[in-house]
Amino acid sequence: MELHNLSPRKGSTKDRKRVGRGPGSGNGKTAGRGHKGQGSRSGTKQKRNFEGGQMPLVRRLPKRGFTNIFRTEFAIVNVGQLERFPAGSEVTPEVLLAEGVVSDLRDGLKVLGDGTLTRDLVVKAHKFSKKALEIIQSAGGRCEVIGR
Repeated sequence: MELHNLSPRKGSTKDRKRVGRGPGSGNGKTAGRGHKGQGSRSGTKQKRNFEGGQMPLVRRLPKRGFTNIFRTEFAIVNVGQLERFPAGSEVTPEVLLAEGVVSDLRDGLKVLGDGTLTRDLVVKAHKFSKKALEIIQSAGGRCEVIGR
């Protein structure tokens, strides 16, 4: 097999629509543009939300809320997910990233208290929920808050 022998799979490509080629084509005369009006002229373009001069829906609806562009977004890990690590090991954001527990550290790591933990671990994160602190410490582990 060589490059010049390759061709697209059968049925994967279509011929382009040839308009204005006679009445037999089904797209003759006005070439599918209808009669008169803005859309029938050449060089016509309308904005995405254009509604023929009617006030567009985007402008009719009330605007609400606010998005804080400076917000901090944390990668979240539940205590139950830490059960996979051996007892006595140190769990850091980098370790969790390498293990695939989190896919992106974002602005930091926060540990939440969902699940159970039976091993004593040293967990290093940017934030801990109260329940997570209790669960880790009751299992004999230690929580260390690291700065950003």
